[in-house]
Amino acid sequence: MDYKVIEELIKTVSDSKLTSLEVELNGIKIKMEKKNEQVFVDRAPEVLRTIAYEEKEPALKEVNNVKEEFLEDKKEEGFIVTSPIVGTFYASSGPGAEPFVKVGSKVKKGDTLCIIEAMKLMNEIESEVDGTVTEILVENEQMVEYGQPLFRII
Repeated sequence: MDYKVIEELIKTVSDSKLTSLEVELNGIKIKMEKKNEQVFVDRAPEVLRTIAYEEKEPALKEVNNVKEEFLEDKKEEGFIVTSPIVGTFYASSGPGAEPFVKVGSKVKKGDTLCIIEAMKLMNEIESEVDGTVTEILVENEQMVEYGQPLFRII
């Protein structure tokens, strides 16, 4: 639907005594309502949600493919703990506190490995396996991405 057509529809509704108008053309649905001498345009939210989802889907698949390739390359070298969110990595519960784990630390499934702060929320990242931390792959207070490797546990 052309913007000029939409502008003409808005002008027509504004200048008339109509209180609402609903038009569907080429799969685009536009609904206008006049309240308090103002014209409101409401586009179909289904169309907008579909567009937003379709744009994100290829990028998400690409991230998952890269993560899977990385994990396949490192299978023999232990379990890789990856970041489940984007945020700031913290090795300890606070400044000056002992880190949750160090290289050589024995961990059990459910033990806290680190904290990732996202949107002012502190998210504890727990070990998914029993083993020994052989490598810490990020620095304290470093920004981490979704799927970024954090620890190697054997």
